[in-house]
Amino acid sequence: MEYGILGLLVLIADIYAVVKIWSSGASTGAKVLWTLLILILPVVGFIIWLIAGPKG
Repeated sequence: MEYGILGLLVLIADIYAVVKIWSSGASTGAKVLWTLLILILPVVGFIIWLIAGPKG
């Protein structure tokens, strides 16, 4: 049960990050790269995006 809740939280965080990425003013290439990073490495990608992702 705990892993299911944790997985759901990761999924919600990743969806939030992807929506914020695509609504940012970054270039299309940067958006694609950030999205791929988050899809390939969900937890690590989200943390990296929080620290260094496109702002705005």
